[in-house]
Amino acid sequence: MAEVFEQLFRRQRTAIYDRKEMELEAAIEILAEVFGIGHSEVKEMISSRFQAGSEAKLEDGRWPQELWVEA
Repeated sequence: MAEVFEQLFRRQRTAIYDRKEMELEAAIEILAEVFGIGHSEVKEMISSRFQAGSEAKLEDGRWPQELWVEA
């Protein structure tokens, strides 16, 4: 019986991760279309935003207000 529960919970966790991955892919596609750039550039933009956010969050506890794209 415990094995059945393990399989059920394992499937649920996988589904959550798959859903988050799908949401991230959709966001990347939308940003690429809006800014007229490639997927790799969008991923770089998200990465730099995340790095800037974590640095600023350490400084004053808030996220940066602006998002920029270097062309």
